[in-house]
Amino acid sequence: MINAKKLVTEKAAALSTSLSGALSFMGGYQVCHNICLGIIALLSIAGITLVGMPLLFLTRVAVPLWTAAFALFLITLAISFIKKCIPKKIIVLNAGILIAGVPFAPVQPYAPLLWITGGSMAALSILFYIRAKVNKSRAGKRKGKTFSSSIGT
Repeated sequence: MINAKKLVTEKAAALSTSLSGALSFMGGYQVCHNICLGIIALLSIAGITLVGMPLLFLTRVAVPLWTAAFALFLITLAISFIKKCIPKKIIVLNAGILIAGVPFAPVQPYAPLLWITGGSMAALSILFYIRAKVNKSRAGKRKGKTFSSSIGT
């Protein structure tokens, strides 16, 4: 019974973390602008020419999407403090993405500072994740374990 409850809690935490990260990046105009430019570039390869921004409608829903992402982040943070089941690197990554994507007009003069702060947090969490994986891989090689020996071939 406890394992099933733990599994449901972990799945809920993972889902809210994923949704928080997925929705938070949509709040930043710069990200939306770059996605639009990418779409225009891909379509131009196929011979379709666009004038304007095909995802401009997202700017109208940036605040509600960012707010939803922030609410999901708070839920994730609460679950993280209560159950201690979410890695801190994931929390820092989502916080960085949220900070970098703040869509509110009064803070737009500080947008470059928010981009640098949030981007640095996200980049550091990714670097720490990669470093942990590399260290784990090196430790496995030192013990003589390789992927093929661990699966019995």
